[in-house]
Amino acid sequence: MSVLFFKRFLQRPFQIASIVPSSKALVERVASKIDFSRPRVIAEYGPGEGVHSREIARRMSRDSHLLLFELDRAFSSDLERQFAGDRRVHVIHGDAARLPQELERRRMANCDYILSGIPFSILKIDKKRALLQKTYNALAPGGSFIIYQVTNELKQHATLFEYAESEYFLQNIPPMFITVFQKTPTLNGRRREVKWSRAPANR
Repeated sequence: MSVLFFKRFLQRPFQIASIVPSSKALVERVASKIDFSRPRVIAEYGPGEGVHSREIARRMSRDSHLLLFELDRAFSSDLERQFAGDRRVHVIHGDAARLPQELERRRMANCDYILSGIPFSILKIDKKRALLQKTYNALAPGGSFIIYQVTNELKQHATLFEYAESEYFLQNIPPMFITVFQKTPTLNGRRREVKWSRAPANR
């Protein structure tokens, strides 16, 4: 664990969520959910000190792009330093909700994969639902939203995704749920909007 990570955890424990970064085993398991066989556009919410980002950048092709959304200024600056020589990696110091605007600014149609380790359980319900909708809309048909979380609470809210598969991964401190939400192609390429008038049912 880096000194920076520990300091930021002490200052913002609810935003950082874990006192230690993801284990090597968790990083490798999450990366295994991504198909790197061709150029991809990948976004990551809350990369922190970049343990997942470095593995993704190591595996992805030279024509791929990785967008990192980090709210914490210290982490954001450190990520800029780490990836200063890599034109494929774009560090955005800001909210993940800016993803649609950042894709448009870079003339990217959508993402193939979106990865997140941010603690969704602490987000207010309206913000959680809005981010889920933007995430779904930003994904290409067949794309995946991959999360690793201490709880599997998000699964009951992310009902706009057509398919979800979870596993409980013990080789990390603390153990994590890894869930892959799949966006399947829709008729005529139309976006799917969910009405939130009632509580989503568990799957």
